[in-house]
Amino acid sequence: MADGKFVSYLRVSTDKQGRSGLGLEAQREAVSRYLNGGRWELIAEYVEVESGKRNSRPQLQAAISHSKATGAKLIIARLDRLARNLHFVSSLQERGVDFVAADMPDANRLTIHIIAAVAEATGRTISENTKNALAAAKARGVKLGNPNGARALRGKQTGNAEAVAKIREKAAQRAADLQGIVASIKRSGITSVRGIADELNRQEIKAPRGGAWHPTAVARLINRLSGAA
Repeated sequence: MADGKFVSYLRVSTDKQGRSGLGLEAQREAVSRYLNGGRWELIAEYVEVESGKRNSRPQLQAAISHSKATGAKLIIARLDRLARNLHFVSSLQERGVDFVAADMPDANRLTIHIIAAVAEATGRTISENTKNALAAAKARGVKLGNPNGARALRGKQTGNAEAVAKIREKAAQRAADLQGIVASIKRSGITSVRGIADELNRQEIKAPRGGAWHPTAVARLINRLSGAA
């Protein structure tokens, strides 16, 4: 039985299907059948109207962001061709979002594992080919590596710079995850930082360091979002 919070992602292929609702009700029914029973809450639904000429999927990214921000599981009505989209798979893996497909509920973990295993095998092949190429070059008398050795890295402090960059990148991604949610709160008429903090807490949105949201944290978030705009 389903348990916990869920964010739903539905997809139709053409503008005509999107306007008519063709296929959407069947997908909603598939989600409903999966969630039947248990203690669950469907906190949001995202619908993608996707043409064959367009590869971008903004609603999918919004659904992933919402799931990440709330700790919810992403539920997809149809696995279909979605699992073969490497960008989709890598987004879920990198951002730590758990998901399930209503039509193939046992395929979620397995599908990611298979794709990751294939990618890993490909990476090993490339690495092995690189080693063989370097060995062949060395056999021909080609000098490999930096002739200055450790002196070339002296004073650059590359480790600290990389660590700071990763922290900033993580903070920027967290802000992006919350952008749509904050915009929705503002559209509802709540615009003060205290009011937004209260609403985030009411929706059980996770604060950056865990615990409750406070006005100062909301102000920093809004400033970050304004800088990214």
